[in-house]
Amino acid sequence: MSDVARLAGVSTMTVSNVLNDRPRVGDETRSRVLTAVDELGYEVNLTARRLRAGRVDTVALIVPSFDHAYFAELAAGFATEFARHGRHLVVTQSGASREGELSALSQARLGLYDGVILSAVGLAYEEVDALRSAQPLLLLGEQPVPPRFDHVCIANSEGARLAVRHLLDRGARRVAVAGGVAVGRGDGAPEPDSMAGLRTQGWYSAHEETGVVPDERLLLGGARYAAADARRAVAGALADGLVFDAVFAITDEIAHGILAALHDAGLRVPQDVAVVGFDDLRMSEFATPALSSVNVSRDWIVRHAVSVIERRISGDDGEPVRLTAPVGLVVRGSSA
Repeated sequence: MSDVARLAGVSTMTVSNVLNDRPRVGDETRSRVLTAVDELGYEVNLTARRLRAGRVDTVALIVPSFDHAYFAELAAGFATEFARHGRHLVVTQSGASREGELSALSQARLGLYDGVILSAVGLAYEEVDALRSAQPLLLLGEQPVPPRFDHVCIANSEGARLAVRHLLDRGARRVAVAGGVAVGRGDGAPEPDSMAGLRTQGWYSAHEETGVVPDERLLLGGARYAAADARRAVAGALADGLVFDAVFAITDEIAHGILAALHDAGLRVPQDVAVVGFDDLRMSEFATPALSSVNVSRDWIVRHAVSVIERRISGDDGEPVRLTAPVGLVVRGSSA
């Protein structure tokens, strides 16, 4: 800027006024400055400008894995929404581990982001409570979150209840839950607050509502979380003689593996076994048959999370926001 000022015969403040299109600069002076800019090939250092202003117009999103289509679709939504606010999105994967999440948060602090969104999986409640961040930090996910943090989650139990109630109402009496865990039975069962635990609780709730006694042998825990695992788990269950007339998969990705396993076994969907997933991924509409699924309102999550982060970046230090995204069942051919 000093070089431009010397060539144009003006002060650096005048150059700044011209580059920022401020008023009170004469046409002849403005023209002289712009000519000098062209001659010297001067470009504004946006990074320096943003650091001086205390912002970098970039937000970090930390997700468990890039491999899962749910997080890919979620990241795409965040990138689009933040772009509307003039910000870039940087996405990092944590590997769904405590160490990965702490490392990603540490790197986010070094990256001088304006805000951070973390999909927390591996960190315990006490570890989350111990987090200190100079930037606004919003948490996504199912685990209980200390009240001082902004938090957006999904109505997991309710979504699962809707899915399993739908299967029971259409006449199924042996509904397997792929990816499920034995929770809420006072036996020291694991992960009651995890995504799998909450969605399994919805499986229990739907049975209680309808008076159908659930058979815990139908908890196909080996199906978590990849389609290939689900395919093997269902194939093994069928080979062992386990009988079921419907399957609720705790994710759509698991459901796709189930559809493949049922096809391998010569079972028709939905005539022999009905299937419902959870997440309503875009690909699920194009499965054969099209997959029924619980819609988790990703657009709602993105819109509200971005709104909260933008308010925090702007200096709003009001009460922490705790939001639960609505869910709804989309019925397609796999359970129609």
